[in-house]
Amino acid sequence: MSKSLTNISMLGARAMLAVVFITAGFSKIGAGYAGTQAYMESMGLPGLLLPAVIALEILGGITILIGFQTRIAALLLAGFTLLAAVIFHSDSSQQMQMILFMKNIGLAGGLLMLVVQGPGNWAFNPALKLQEA
Repeated sequence: MSKSLTNISMLGARAMLAVVFITAGFSKIGAGYAGTQAYMESMGLPGLLLPAVIALEILGGITILIGFQTRIAALLLAGFTLLAAVIFHSDSSQQMQMILFMKNIGLAGGLLMLVVQGPGNWAFNPALKLQEA
């Protein structure tokens, strides 16, 4: 695969993974907050964790999108996604819950690939300095 195609593919993959988490995080703010908090509590989790969940989804998604600290963000989101699959979607008697469970497993797999591969060449790196001509 050419270097350009690899770079475009890595950027596209990061964007596709990131949009899931960024939109999920923002959907929990405002009107969705109380419902999400009540659902968490109905599953035995403290609703006080919701701000941390929102922050992880939005900030983790943004860092993956721009390619900054990608491996760390991907590892955190993969762990979060696997936990969410087990806690919220492991009811095998309901087809929709199994679909959501498998979706989370697939997302975690993509995130773990980012942990191994890194963000690719088209990523934000504050250590790089502009070259003077």
